[in-house]
Amino acid sequence: MALPRSDALVFFGATGDLAYKKIFPALLAMTRDGDLDVPIIGVAHSGWSVKQLRKRAHDSVRQAAKDSGEKLDKAVFERLAERLQYVDGDYADPATFAQLKKALGRAKRPLHYLAIPPSLFGTVVEGLQQAGCAKDARVVVEKPFGHDLASAQELNRVLRSVFPDDAIFRIDHFLGKEAIMNILYFRFANSFLEPIWNRNHVASVEITLAEQFGVKGRGAFYDGAGCLRDVIQNHLLQIVALLAMEPPAYQGFGAVHAEKTKVFQAMRPLAPDDLVRGQYRGYRKEPGVAKGSDVETYCALRLFIDSWRWGGVPWYLRSGKCLPETVAEIVVELKPPPQKLFDDAAISAGRANYLRFRLSPNTAVALAARVKRVGKEFVGDQRELYLMDEQSGEETPYERLLGDAMAGDGALFTREEAVEAAWMVVDPVLEKHHKAIPYTPGGWGPKQADDLIAADGGWHNPVLEPTA
Repeated sequence: MALPRSDALVFFGATGDLAYKKIFPALLAMTRDGDLDVPIIGVAHSGWSVKQLRKRAHDSVRQAAKDSGEKLDKAVFERLAERLQYVDGDYADPATFAQLKKALGRAKRPLHYLAIPPSLFGTVVEGLQQAGCAKDARVVVEKPFGHDLASAQELNRVLRSVFPDDAIFRIDHFLGKEAIMNILYFRFANSFLEPIWNRNHVASVEITLAEQFGVKGRGAFYDGAGCLRDVIQNHLLQIVALLAMEPPAYQGFGAVHAEKTKVFQAMRPLAPDDLVRGQYRGYRKEPGVAKGSDVETYCALRLFIDSWRWGGVPWYLRSGKCLPETVAEIVVELKPPPQKLFDDAAISAGRANYLRFRLSPNTAVALAARVKRVGKEFVGDQRELYLMDEQSGEETPYERLLGDAMAGDGALFTREEAVEAAWMVVDPVLEKHHKAIPYTPGGWGPKQADDLIAADGGWHNPVLEPTA
């Protein structure tokens, strides 16, 4: 049975950076597509007026259109601006929520999107409840979902004290990307993968999420998080779950969430020797970074999933800033043929067959196989067969996820039990770990990270195709 759609959208943190870069462009796209015809209420504590917020929204969508090489549709923006209201006030002041209640008017099923620091979640949730704004409402919270296992459990307790489970949406924009959704589809829409998708045929799995830039002036935030918390515990472990999960028992997001949670529960908790932490030279000079900071801007780790399907298969994850490319890629390496029938057998001529998922900046699914060269000799080359590459007309992650939350569709959101199970994997090394190793910007991180994967042939460094 279809759930009733939200009849108002409230977003806290309306004057912030996330709203400017992601939320306003998503709201414009939803308005253009006819998916947003309800009141939109921004809430912040900036001393602004609704006129200033509408100007901020206009600047945001104009910049987004410029960046994408498109022309801003003024008529669509006017429709968005007409629905845009603003409530200014301190989140700890009940008067702020009284104003919000008045602005909601006849709305009975609002969606509250908390695009604010997690430290304010409890304050806002309590304010919504006391003002009567939480009844029959939904709430969306931005990652990070806690700072460690204990804080994640406390956050979940606070949310559940006011909202039922099916009204809580933990948003991770990574899960709304088309390329991430295609992992799930590609795995279970094709039958040829299942016979080889296990420890008998997969030698290793490697996931890279690299960024060419540094902390971009967000040193104060990053110094309280680090790469392990900011990227690996959520983005990369979510990818692992999609790749490693068992087939869902039925069609529905509940079955997908259940199988993903089982993967997290089967992950072996990390030990200090399972990861290499790095910090790019110059990080400590960034504004907001503590003097002598040991926070990692790079992290590589080796992970094991102690399940029947994946027992003994190493999963290698790495992410970092100031690396050679901004790219996200998965390489599932298959075991070589059991017998060397040819002189240039894959085991001696380089990598064996592999399946490669390029997630960004462009998307692709490719299969690597060896093919014979012309001539009498039985020698060949490794070639990639492209099964899919970039598609046009994709929704942005925030457009998709906000629309799903308003519709009550939790398929692409993270559930409480999965969040806590993922924290259990990394919790042992959040404080007990080796020191961060300095690395030079522009390289692939500390050399010590190569030792983690040396037994499986080294890292597969993504190479971006030259642009025209």
